[in-house]
Amino acid sequence: MAIHKILIVDDSPTERYYLSDILVRHGFAVSTAENGEEALAKIKLDKPELILMDVVMPGANGFQVTRSIVRDPALADVPVIICSSKNQETDRIWGMRQGARAYLVKPVDPAELLAHIAALG
Repeated sequence: MAIHKILIVDDSPTERYYLSDILVRHGFAVSTAENGEEALAKIKLDKPELILMDVVMPGANGFQVTRSIVRDPALADVPVIICSSKNQETDRIWGMRQGARAYLVKPVDPAELLAHIAALG
């Protein structure tokens, strides 16, 4: 199944715009959330086919939100790609251990992002 609906979770309006712009130009339907709590509410209302997750956000961080998505049987089939400014190898490993399918460092390279999405679809 090809991925079409993508949810971007990031507290930075600039990052949300940057990622939305890339995805919309490539034909994806994009929705956004500013934090983990808003993301979980939106996911339950309209389940996306992919989630791009920031790590550093107010409230629950991206690692915690990713873990709760992966552990929820109704949502476990939705892949999560973490997009974070945290570029340490330990952060990447921890993100993958939480259930993320990929870990991209900001600023996200558009070609790399699209390649990861294509690999998941």
